[in-house]
Amino acid sequence: NMYEEDFRSMTEENRNSSDSSAAFTHNTTMTAILITVYSVAFAGGGIGSITMSFVLVKMNTLSVTTTAIINLVIVHSLLLFTVPFRLHYYVNKKWEFKMPFCKMVSAMVHIHMYLTFLFYVITLVIRWLIFFQWKDKVEFYRKLHAIAASAAVWVFVMVFVVPVLCFEYGRSGSYNDTTCFKFHRELQQEGVKALNYTIIVAVACITCILLGLQIFILIKVARKLSTSLWSHQEFLAQVKNLIFICVIIICFLPYHLFRAYYIQHVGDFDQLESYNEVFLSLTALSCLDLLSFVLSGS
Repeated sequence: NMYEEDFRSMTEENRNSSDSSAAFTHNTTMTAILITVYSVAFAGGGIGSITMSFVLVKMNTLSVTTTAIINLVIVHSLLLFTVPFRLHYYVNKKWEFKMPFCKMVSAMVHIHMYLTFLFYVITLVIRWLIFFQWKDKVEFYRKLHAIAASAAVWVFVMVFVVPVLCFEYGRSGSYNDTTCFKFHRELQQEGVKALNYTIIVAVACITCILLGLQIFILIKVARKLSTSLWSHQEFLAQVKNLIFICVIIICFLPYHLFRAYYIQHVGDFDQLESYNEVFLSLTALSCLDLLSFVLSGS
């Protein structure tokens, strides 16, 4: 009887471990890519956030651009806090931190992506307003105004976005507690599909508009200055705006374009889910923006 119980417990353990490893759908190559991308985002994003924090502390003025950068530091830091838990999962192929925390870590990538996108758009619009109105800078008259404007964005996220993600995220079907970031069943719902398509179209259109406007401004400035463009501060300032647009095109756009295909073929083959995770991981590389600002002396 003792031997039978031991044998039964051994087979049960083997079955459980094989179940959890089978639930981890990424192959060795995909896992290596995910670990590499998130490690780069964590290291570069961490250095950039810390360095930019020191730069911001020394600044006396609180322009709209500076306020947007402060918010970027906060939103990047929130994502970077969750990255070690993702890396732990990809290395060990098993989630050990309960399902509610998995949902939070999973949702944080999406919250980070769209908040970063929003702060980029706000920053670019403000800088273009300065350009077209020929103002030196747009400043908040009081620090309280800057705090209030930032708080309005964060309150909106906390009141409308977070509860929706908490209550609706991962509700379709039961999910294995040792497996994380597998919420693709949600995409079978027509409402979720429609929302995803709307977001994809919106992001693609806004990106095209941003790029078109920036090229128009660069051509306008180039015609006005005509010679030795790189020595003019005005032209360089507009070129630096391209950093924001390049991050959107490199980090955010591929995920959204692939997402359109993924929604159509979500149940076709398992490897498609891995591709989606890799494209999603690229959005975390936007954390390197602060490091690029510091290195380029923006």
